[in-house]
Amino acid sequence: MDTELREPHVISPDDINPRFNWDRAIPAPGHSGVDFEERVDFRRLHNYRLARARAALADSDLGAFLCFDGNNIRYLTSTVIGEWSRDKMGRYALLPGDGDPHVWDFGSAATHHRLYMPTMGAGCSHAGMVGLRGAVPPDAGLMRAAAEEIKALLVEHGVDNMPLGVDIIEPPMLYELEKVDLEIRDAQQVLLNAREIKNIDEITLLNQAAAMVDGVYQDIFEMLKPGVREADIVAHATKRLYEMGSDDVEAINAISGERCNPHPHNFTDRLIRPGDQAFFDVIQSFMGYRTCYYRTFNVGRATDAQDDAYKQAREWIDASIAMVKPGVGTDQVAACWPKAEEIGMANEMEAFGLQFGHGLGLFLHERPIISRLVSMDNPIEIQEGMVFALETYCPATDGYSAARIEEEVVVTNDGCRVITLFPSMELPIANKY
Repeated sequence: MDTELREPHVISPDDINPRFNWDRAIPAPGHSGVDFEERVDFRRLHNYRLARARAALADSDLGAFLCFDGNNIRYLTSTVIGEWSRDKMGRYALLPGDGDPHVWDFGSAATHHRLYMPTMGAGCSHAGMVGLRGAVPPDAGLMRAAAEEIKALLVEHGVDNMPLGVDIIEPPMLYELEKVDLEIRDAQQVLLNAREIKNIDEITLLNQAAAMVDGVYQDIFEMLKPGVREADIVAHATKRLYEMGSDDVEAINAISGERCNPHPHNFTDRLIRPGDQAFFDVIQSFMGYRTCYYRTFNVGRATDAQDDAYKQAREWIDASIAMVKPGVGTDQVAACWPKAEEIGMANEMEAFGLQFGHGLGLFLHERPIISRLVSMDNPIEIQEGMVFALETYCPATDGYSAARIEEEVVVTNDGCRVITLFPSMELPIANKY
């Protein structure tokens, strides 16, 4: 494919991130491109992400990024070959100075990129594999050859004498890079800096992903009745999400009845019973952009203790949403939530993830992370264009029920916009009797 279609590789993120008009609703336009509406501009998205990465690299003391984290690979190259590659450590990408990004992909995927990815520079898509987490032992020489190839590209771009930033890496690969006289530094922090601020296209994709989960929660609300299993709800929700266009249903938590307290973060084959309090978390992605979206329901009826727990969880999350605006510190948001001891936990480490906030993007947990565990002493300033989820949890006084609510928010110029829209201001009672 004609690589002349590519944008110049020196470009400012500000030039390709037109300011969003917050007076209008954030769109959730559907899954397809059309000729009568401007929807997600994937070329603009690619250029924006690459420009953010280049700017972050230029502001660091690193000469290049070497990425094995699939989310960073997608951010730099706009390539992906599916969920199966997530834990294989088989793909990697290099951004050498101000040069074009290179990707080493699994076998014929490299050929496919050369045919169908006009954003890839000529000669920048390679077949590569360094051992699949040791299945091919280092003695076979794949890692040694990869290190030499990477070093040659760094020499070509004049950055071989600067530190090489790496996000995640297998120890044998690290040793091979050091053997070719490369100084290795951490790149994950620099790349997370780049990924903090989302452009219009990223925000639209995140909103579209949330809209899909809105629909799944309608299904869950209708399914919740005695005799249905947690696993049945997970199976139906997974199928429904793929039908709606999800590219990865990463996990669905389904927790009911006596399993609600303490929160186990999983699902089982437990049967739903009358009067159960139940909460769910739908974690999936559309075009790589994630959701993390809790809702709590009761089955048929609710006790005063269950209703009180829900009201308290709602009060805590509303207070934190009201606090979110540009210039506010994450410590101020975390201060809206109770201390660990107030919800029956021994310390903030054990309570981590219950009163919690985290960035959303190509990864489930991006910046900012908001928690009493880390935010009080190391706050991060909230900025326009950040997208993150806020989560609260309140155990009921009956000793086993609990309420869990999560809202995803987009930080606007003067506050934030909630994009998780399934009704949650009051405790929903499914199949009320």
